[in-house]
Amino acid sequence: MNDQQTQKALFLDRDGTINIEKNYVWKIEDFEFQPGIFNLIKEYQSAGFLIFVITNQSGIARGFYTENDFKILNDWMLDQFKINGIEITKVYYCPHHPEITGKCTCRKPQPGMINQAIDEFNVSRVKSVLIGDKKRDILAGENAGIGKNLYIQNILDKGSFK
Repeated sequence: MNDQQTQKALFLDRDGTINIEKNYVWKIEDFEFQPGIFNLIKEYQSAGFLIFVITNQSGIARGFYTENDFKILNDWMLDQFKINGIEITKVYYCPHHPEITGKCTCRKPQPGMINQAIDEFNVSRVKSVLIGDKKRDILAGENAGIGKNLYIQNILDKGSFK
């Protein structure tokens, strides 16, 4: 299928983008949504973008929390999005850390999670947007060939979502 026939997607980092950055957020009581994040995502959703979360979760490899702990928080986060009228297409996470579990292709700045979504949902790279808060997020988007890669800080500071 050529790129004209594929879906456009918004790829969002989690910690520092969707929620306020704190050390290894895995408890619901520590999760605090970024001000304005629901409106930002709704704009993309209204424009026909599939919404994906791509998140490094090295706290799993480090033993700070388990994959089940991550899934409990993730389910709660998805429920909060639904309450706010947002449908997250899928969450991809990397539980690895190179010094503990060895190198992988999913940990950002590697494009593995993005490539998986592209393959699974027939996503157009050039029509898609990635938003993150760290250089590794932007590099992952660039490494995957994503058309527009943006820092959340610039978007929230300017109040401009596109």
